[in-house]
Order: sequence, then C-alpha cells, then structure tokens
Amino acid sequence: MVVSYLMLVICVLVGVAFVTLLERKILGYIQIRKGPNKLGILGLLQPFSDAMKLFLKEQNLPAMSNFLPYYLSPVLGLFVALVLWSIIPYELGLVNFDMGVLFFLSCLSLGVYPLMSAGWASNCKYSLLGSLRAVAQTISYEVSLALILLSYIFLVSSFSLTELSYYQESMWFIWLTFPLSMVWLSSCLAEMNRTPFDFAEGESELVSGFNTEYSSGGFVLIFMAEYVSILFMSGVSTLLFLGGNVLSLGFYMKLVMVSFVFIWVRGTLPRLRYDKLMYMAWKSFLPLSLNFLIFFMGMKLILI
Repeated sequence: MVVSYLMLVICVLVGVAFVTLLERKILGYIQIRKGPNKLGILGLLQPFSDAMKLFLKEQNLPAMSNFLPYYLSPVLGLFVALVLWSIIPYELGLVNFDMGVLFFLSCLSLGVYPLMSAGWASNCKYSLLGSLRAVAQTISYEVSLALILLSYIFLVSSFSLTELSYYQESMWFIWLTFPLSMVWLSSCLAEMNRTPFDFAEGESELVSGFNTEYSSGGFVLIFMAEYVSILFMSGVSTLLFLGGNVLSLGFYMKLVMVSFVFIWVRGTLPRLRYDKLMYMAWKSFLPLSLNFLIFFMGMKLILI
C-alpha cells in the first residue's frame, strides 16, 4: 500500500508540472500569443526548467518572522493536498474509504491552517490580510460544498465516492441537477483561491497576499499545493457529476476537461469585489444548496 501511495504521489506531482504548462498554453491562446514553446518539443520541458530555477533561487528569511511556522506552513499545505488523493477509489491496493466523503471534508477544513499560519508567521501586514481573507472565504464556501455533498449522499445513501460513480452509469448527475453542479464548480474555485476568487493572493491589492515573504522552495511548495488541489477537485467533480471508473481513460479525459474549465475561467473573468464574494456565498449559494438538500431528503422519504 505504501509503494502504491508513493507511485500515486509521483504521478500527481508530474501531473502538476504539466497542468502548469497547460495553464500557460491556454492563457497564451486566450491572450492571442503562443505561450511557452521554446524549451523542448512544444515547450514540454518548461515546467522542469521552472522548477529548477525556483528551487535554486536564494531562500530568504524575514528577520522578524516566526521561524518554525514560517517554514512548516508550505510543507503542511502540500502534505494535506497530497493526503486528499488517498480517497479516490483506485482499486490498486490503496485504502478504499467507505466514509470517503467525510474524510474529504475533514482534510478540506485542514487546508485553512497552512494559509493562516503562513500569513501570520511572515509578520507582514499584506501576508496577514491575505491569510485572514483566505480563512473567511474558505470557511464560507466549505458550508456550500458540504451541503451539496450531503444532497448526493441522501440520493445514493452512501458516503463512498465509488457508490456515487456507480449511480451514474445510466445518467450523469450534472444533467440531473445542473444548477447545483454550477454552484459546486464556483464553490470549488473559491475553495482553491482561484480566479475570480483569488483574494488570498490579490496582487493588485496586497502585493502578493499570504505568500509575499516566501521565495525559492517555500514559494514552490505553496503553489504545488494549489495545483495539486486543482487536479484533486477536478477528479472529485468528475466522480460526483460525470461518473466513470478511475481505471478508465474516459475518467482522465473528463478530469482534464474539468481542469481546462478552471483555467478557462482564470483567463476570462476579472476578480470580484470581496464583499460581493461573501454576499454570493451566504445569500445565493447557501439558500440554493439548502433547498436542494431539503428536496433530496423529501425524495428519499417518499421513496422509503
């Protein structure tokens, strides 16, 4: 099982390298330019060049920072993002969780702490403001994500992601509950601090947000955690709304398609205002997900 998990981690990290290349290519074509195309065939070696460049840069330590949390926060962030991958039902000797959804929500909640400690330990006002924004935003949108997941748990009567994919052999849930799937997609973007909800970074307002004081390895680990989360949320969204067997090629094609949508949104939409983001979470998404939850509960009671 340990060997299988190590293989999984290596595959995920290689996937992250090529997701960054895919993102730069897509953003390039959206902005009517080529993107990386010089290093290797079609720029395929660009991610490895970027990784070497970033890891070989000088690691600075802010004089007034809190040393231990400052260094451990990026490591913890990446660790939590990688642990989440163990809930995907691989059927290759990894743990097949019967309570996968609960484990997913628990680990998702842990993702707040690395951001918060990174901002606080940097002892910089921009980093602290970015981390406070991230905490408020993440907690707000986790409520919607949890309620959406509860709706489907009531529908299939199981906490297992395997069961969720089995129930979609005849019809995908994305067509059955289209508004709810769009709310899920938006909540995922907010949960991962992606454009148009990237207030934790907020370059135009907070220099670089919670990661202002990070360079070299710490900076790389923070953004590796972000892209690992993008891949993971794409996988969970695929299982939840598009079904499919994890061992099939179709599943990974759907996963890439969902990742493409996340990147496409970044190249298309401007950043929201922060108060509008919170308004949308509590005044729009929460009532909608609650209504769907009550509807699914009623359906279940009628069928029983």
